[in-house]
Parts: sequence; C-alpha cells; structure tokens
Amino acid sequence: MTIDPAFLAKRLKPQFKLPAGATDAHCHVFGPGAVFPYAPNRRYTPEDAPKEMLRALHDHLGISRAVIVQASCHGTDNRAMMDCLAWDPKRYRGVAIVDDTFTDADYDKMHAAGVRGVRFNFIKHLGGTPDMDVFYKVIDRIKGRGWHVVLHLGGPDIIPNMETIKKLPLTFVVDHMGRVSAKDGLDQPPFKALMELAKLDNCWIKVCGAERIDFPPYDKAVPVARRILETIPDKVMWGTDFPHPNASHEADEAELVDLVPQFAPEADLQRRVLIDNPARLYEF
Repeated sequence: MTIDPAFLAKRLKPQFKLPAGATDAHCHVFGPGAVFPYAPNRRYTPEDAPKEMLRALHDHLGISRAVIVQASCHGTDNRAMMDCLAWDPKRYRGVAIVDDTFTDADYDKMHAAGVRGVRFNFIKHLGGTPDMDVFYKVIDRIKGRGWHVVLHLGGPDIIPNMETIKKLPLTFVVDHMGRVSAKDGLDQPPFKALMELAKLDNCWIKVCGAERIDFPPYDKAVPVARRILETIPDKVMWGTDFPHPNASHEADEAELVDLVPQFAPEADLQRRVLIDNPARLYEF
C-alpha cells in the first residue's frame, strides 16, 4: 500500500535520537477497513492507519521495534494486528483482544505469531467495565502461557477496581500512566492508588499517553512519568500511542519522543524503558 507523502511531511523530526533497538510498546494498526473491517459494535470509527503507515512513522522517528496493541474498534477480530506481525516477525509483537470463545488452537496460533498478551478496556466511553465472567475465564486461559493482561483504565476507574487487580495471578500492564489527570498532580487519590499497585511484583506501567492526560508541551505529564520510573524502573515501557484514537488534540509523535529524556534523563534508564524492559516482556 502506498502512503501519502503528506503523512510524514506534516510531522516533526524529534530532537532526541532514539537508541538502536528502541521499542514503541504501544501503537495500533487500523484497517484498512476494506480489507480488515471494523467491528459492527464499535464505539468509534478511526481513519485507516495500516501497517505501512506505522512503519513509515517508525522509520521517520528512529524506532526499531513495536508492540501492536489491538484496539476496541476492531474488537476480537485480530486480523489486522496479526497481519502486521506476520509482515515482520522480528520487528513486531502483539497484544490481542479476545473473549471466552477463543480455543487453545487460537491461542497457540497467536503465540506463534508473536502475541504475548490480551487487553481489556475499563474506559467508560469504550463500554466501561468488561464482562467480568469473560475476563476471569480469559485470565485462566492465559495465565499458564507466560502472557500478561493489559488494563486500559481511566484515572477514576483505578480505585474501584483495586481489589480485582491486586488478585490477578499473572503480570498486568497498566496503559497510559493509568490515564490519571496530570493537572491534578502526584497527590491525587487515583495516582496514589496506581503507585500502590506499582508495589506489586506483577505490575508494569506504560509511560505513554502523555497526550491522554495533558496538553502540549506536556509539562504536567513529566512528573507523573518520572515518579512511575523512579518507583519501578525495570517494569516500565514507553510508546507513541499512534494514531491516538479519540485523543483530545492532534499529537505529534516527535514531541512525544522528545519527552523521553525528560521522563528518563539518565542513559541507563532510557535503555531500560526503551529496550531492555519491552525485550524482556515481549521476548524480542
């Protein structure tokens, strides 16, 4: 598929040079809808952002590897994500959306393709709390596979779900810094709850989604990310969140790359967040 040159022409180049092996641990592929239709019950319809567009962006930014996270607009039809993994198995890993109809053969196929986790949304505008019967059945199916569960929570959703999360028998990854409101600072109850979860051995957190919790130049998101990194430096990952579905403003990924040295000033910490941690979790 040919990408419109205007796609990259309007994007900035980051000032921060990412190290070789840098991983975008949270990004999406959407469609193209004519090939991989969107879910009939979706809460939003994105513009197509196929794998060719994602690779062009990563080459533009200097990103070496990526984790393709299935988004709710495709539902449990993981074909677009799986197609991207098959396109370059050494470069890509995946996180799927599944339900209780998936068989062992389905999980085996996904694992062989590079899928290493499943994702559940708890965000109100995406449908709110999932069917917990399905949630627990899926957890039981994947807990022995070395997979993890990705939790997409909004800041106010953290405290009501604390007890459920604490009992999870496998690694869990919280998306987008828990989507806590950056303007409310580090003493807000949702962030304190997130930091309580961070004490658990099986808790990981992504310091992506600055555009979800703040506005450019994202200065209020920096202390949130720094505290997370100071707390669990070996269980944090970063990502672009491209193409930013349902974001409140149009984000430029170069600006998000340039947050990395603000989040993690030390080269050793940058390496852990960008390379070592995702490599360990996703078996790059």
